[in-house]
Amino acid sequence: MSPNPTPPAPHLFEATHVTAVMPQQGGDHTVFHDLSFHVDAGEVVDITGPSGAGKSTLLTAFARLNAHTTGIFTLDGKDSDSFTPQQWRVRVSYLPQTSTLIGDTVADVIRLPWTLAVRQGERKQEPADMLTDAHIRQLLDAMGCADIQLDRNPRDLSGGQAARVSLARTILTKPRVLLADEVDAGLDEENADKVADLLKRAAGQGAGVVRIRHRAPDGRASRIMVLSDGELNEQQAPAPANTAAAAEREGRRA
Repeated sequence: MSPNPTPPAPHLFEATHVTAVMPQQGGDHTVFHDLSFHVDAGEVVDITGPSGAGKSTLLTAFARLNAHTTGIFTLDGKDSDSFTPQQWRVRVSYLPQTSTLIGDTVADVIRLPWTLAVRQGERKQEPADMLTDAHIRQLLDAMGCADIQLDRNPRDLSGGQAARVSLARTILTKPRVLLADEVDAGLDEENADKVADLLKRAAGQGAGVVRIRHRAPDGRASRIMVLSDGELNEQQAPAPANTAAAAEREGRRA
């Protein structure tokens, strides 16, 4: 008798039977029904599709932030019900298009998760000891934010700078899955490219990254999924322009 085959390893993150029913005047509206999705460590998966298709609704479902969605969600094979909502959201982190920057300085904004952990008694060290200025400075410089001083008021940041500061804060918390909801919207091509590089770098360090995008493919995605008319389907291949765009980026960095 042949030995039993080894079962496949679970995906880093998997969602099945995902349904969204939104209340509206005149009766509930089903945005999508019984969708399935997964992402593995090291992957960048783009979700595209027309406006109003439910892309943000899908991401907030993954993060357990949307009361109008249902589904089965697992992380490393463990059901989301085995985590508290806070534990899940630390591991499966949702980054909205426009983030709220809370704090008097850029450093305060980026240290906010550590500050909250200290206040809640989860950590004993001071936030500045757990996340030093030097560490923050190193990441911001890598993002093209060398011009952002750590003592700067976050309300003085441009849209592109604010987006990258918010992304830096999220990446430094080292989520297992990073859900990026059009974080490059409104950015010029140079800033969008820097944000894409940072997300790709997070994937290279073992995270699973899911991006909602309206821009043309930029060559970073491992897979592209299209949400339209309530269905989520994989796009067979990125646009041919990806290769030329990637070569151009490499040429600029050489």
